[in-house]
Amino acid sequence: MANLQTSFLGIKSPNPFWLASGPPTDKKINVLRALEAGWGGIVWKTLGTQIKNVSSRYSSYNVYGRRIAGINNIELITDRPLELNLQEIREVLKLFPDRAMVVSLMTDNNRKSWHELVKKVQDTGAHGLELNFGCPHGMVERGMGATVGQDPEIAKMIVEWVMEAAEIPVITKLTPNVHSVVPVARAVIEAGSQGLSLINTIQSVTGIDLDTLIPNPNVAGSSTFGGYCGPAVKPIALKFITTLAQDEATRNTPISGIGGVTSWKDAVEFILLGSWNVQVCTAVMLSGFRIIRDLCDGMNNWMDEKGYRNIDDFRGLSVPKLTHWEDLDINYHIVAHINQDKCIRCGLCYIACEDTSHQSISKEDGIPYNTYTIKEEECVGCNLCKMVCPVEGCISMKEQRKGAEYLNWKEFQKRGMPLNDH
Repeated sequence: MANLQTSFLGIKSPNPFWLASGPPTDKKINVLRALEAGWGGIVWKTLGTQIKNVSSRYSSYNVYGRRIAGINNIELITDRPLELNLQEIREVLKLFPDRAMVVSLMTDNNRKSWHELVKKVQDTGAHGLELNFGCPHGMVERGMGATVGQDPEIAKMIVEWVMEAAEIPVITKLTPNVHSVVPVARAVIEAGSQGLSLINTIQSVTGIDLDTLIPNPNVAGSSTFGGYCGPAVKPIALKFITTLAQDEATRNTPISGIGGVTSWKDAVEFILLGSWNVQVCTAVMLSGFRIIRDLCDGMNNWMDEKGYRNIDDFRGLSVPKLTHWEDLDINYHIVAHINQDKCIRCGLCYIACEDTSHQSISKEDGIPYNTYTIKEEECVGCNLCKMVCPVEGCISMKEQRKGAEYLNWKEFQKRGMPLNDH
């Protein structure tokens, strides 16, 4: 049986699944239900300067009949009193001392405020601090959230303030609302942050009510840019995490991966690209805390099947497989193949290829159905037909190399090979 236990900056948890800072970790009653269900750790919803939230707060992005491919939220940090949150954190720690308890922080942009907040949270017995440098909506007028996370110098300064008072591990949560997370990551690591978490939510507008013309969510006839999260942001999160795993200055810093983790497969992908654990929020908001059973069972079974005994055995294994475009093998070539026994004759592959791509699928009209076949000499191996096919395994891609040797674009140019001969 695989061992799912993890140690993140010395913070131990029975599995790599933590609840991310957000509505599910806003109060004791929620957190206790989560820990009773089996979650390995908690990042308590962001504490800081007292605020007042608005109503409404969420909107969703629905696509192709799927409801909630992503969620936009304009909710700020906790609007519950600081002392009440601190007391509840103490109470949870007494009941579940074996689970990770990290507390998210975001306060006024001065040394005194950060020192005071850090000391109050440490007094609860919490295991770690997560600095919220990523909230993309609200608080910007006070120089907080993504305003901090978009400026390496400001981020570095605040982490230095925090490290003056911190006696427990510090994790810095990064914003994706930048061209690259590497400069800020380098800055906060230099300032003393022992860990990183990413991504925070992405600034967005999910849609507009076409009757009222008001963007969602509607707050008395107005709206604002919100933070986008959920399954739709996972590819973006994986990209940002990989850039840190590839960078020499950041690759050895433990990363807590966030962004669209919905299944155990998602979690495995985050770890394969360098995450030490993962944080989940949207998935539990949509399906409840008991999904932890499927997350743990799925990862456990996969690890047993692959022969991995613990999380460290496969962490980062996919990072070297992501390279620069100019280093890819241009002699590698694949062509599509249609299994006629599985084909349901819907024609989606033909329409996609004929109208928008390479006209490499032929259609033979017939009664009662048409027949579709691949023109192998025309197929460029783009995968589009396989992607649009509704039948699993009906279209497969077969290797047909154009040359025996590995050849990348740089070498191709060096040899002066004519494009039309390749």
